[in-house]
Amino acid sequence: MDKELIVRSSPQHVDFALLKDGKLIELHKDEGGNNFSVGDVFIAKIRKTVPGLNAAFVNVGYEKDAFLHYHDLGPKLPSLLKFTKRVSTGKLNDFFLKDFPNEKEIDKNGSIIDVLKSNQSLLVQIVKEPISTKGPRISSELSIAGRYIVLVPFSDRISISQKIEDKAEKDRLKRLVKSITPPGFGIIVRTVAEGKKVAELDKDLQNLLGRWTAMCKKLNKAHHPSKVLGELNKASSILRDIFNDTFTSIQVDDEELYHQIKDYVQLIAPNKESIVKLYQSNVPIFEKFGVERQIKTSFGKTVSMAKGAYLVVEHTEALHVVDVNSGNRSNKANSQEDTALEVNMIAAQEIARQLRLRDMGGIIVVDFIDMTNAENRKTLYNYLRDEMKDDRAKHKILPPSKFGLIQITRQRVRPEMNIKTREDNPNGVKGEEVEAPIVLVQKITQELERLLKKDYKKLVLNTHPFIAAFLTKGFPSIRSKWFVEHKKWVKIMPRDAYTYLEYHFFDKDGNQIN
Repeated sequence: MDKELIVRSSPQHVDFALLKDGKLIELHKDEGGNNFSVGDVFIAKIRKTVPGLNAAFVNVGYEKDAFLHYHDLGPKLPSLLKFTKRVSTGKLNDFFLKDFPNEKEIDKNGSIIDVLKSNQSLLVQIVKEPISTKGPRISSELSIAGRYIVLVPFSDRISISQKIEDKAEKDRLKRLVKSITPPGFGIIVRTVAEGKKVAELDKDLQNLLGRWTAMCKKLNKAHHPSKVLGELNKASSILRDIFNDTFTSIQVDDEELYHQIKDYVQLIAPNKESIVKLYQSNVPIFEKFGVERQIKTSFGKTVSMAKGAYLVVEHTEALHVVDVNSGNRSNKANSQEDTALEVNMIAAQEIARQLRLRDMGGIIVVDFIDMTNAENRKTLYNYLRDEMKDDRAKHKILPPSKFGLIQITRQRVRPEMNIKTREDNPNGVKGEEVEAPIVLVQKITQELERLLKKDYKKLVLNTHPFIAAFLTKGFPSIRSKWFVEHKKWVKIMPRDAYTYLEYHFFDKDGNQIN
């Protein structure tokens, strides 16, 4: 399994495409102007408490107040409030918590009005970015994420990632981390720490303590509200969270960004520094690595899959609905049940990819093709769980219902990635849209493969002149690629009378193939 990170820079934003064996699995966009990213810490003021919601609305500088629920306060809230007040007024200059006296923890079933008051200063952290009409979701239980560990102030717990399954390794990491953790801080050990030495863990810890100290120094002069600790830049935060030994290439088309990424990789994985390359070519980087084509074919309402099957993805305010369709595929399976299982397994793989690619959160309902065999339903369920195992967002998958529906909940911390793939129709009235040519070409290619399996000796494709030119011009042309792959030449005839999306295949006798 090879992973590549392709980074495209423009004056407005930076795009990050993560490829797994050449297939696009994640797409991130750094707008540069997002001041409310997950992980950012603000010194803010309580605007009002709402006992009915057991929550408070907090002014963090966004156009809408941030939402802080009682359960997101953290048990150590009184200690945090006392620490913030003393540091802000200049009465406390030692930011390490060794000698700081902790206050009594709050009642986990208490009321918001007993612990917070309007106009009170509070350190809060963004846990969910502003989405749609809602302001940010925040927490006052702070944590600072590093490469191998997460630092948690006002805590004494040491936790190990549940994805590390080896008990001996868990015990080793717990022992090492315990030996270097300063008093007053807790540590969460991340999955990538598996097998690491104490020196690497300690280096990460010292970096996080340095960030904590820098944040505390700002509190004395900070106005309310203001950001006192920012998340790493997008490139560094992505690499921090996903970089591992399976990465084979990082391609960057901007020299300044190239040096930033190279320096960060050298810091976290010196032996992998050589895989960072500066891309220099007249061909746009996303086109060179096939990312642009995958974006065009992966977003939108309909998503094509192998063997003619496809997904229909619908979005509502409350949830996302995914419908699995077998399409016009030719099949050699013995029964309808076998066909349903085969299509469902292909769909499960694509759905796991789509959730990560679009960053779909909340409730997702998938309508798989009905299967009567309970063993097949169990096989599908287990396969979907395995495919989603690498998804970094917290998620839960329920077994198939009697109607063949599988329900998924997936953590939503930022707005869903939504890319417009349709284009103005050159044949239609103003405002009318059609699929992009690359999507249509993919459909034609799939149709061609289906017909070639039926042993047609000669095929003629009639299509709109724009599409005909798209298929035949350039080197190597798409038609040339068809010939190399299938060893059959397809004659392409442009037809002026055809609409933009219209195409038909004809056999050697000139009969249209339905």
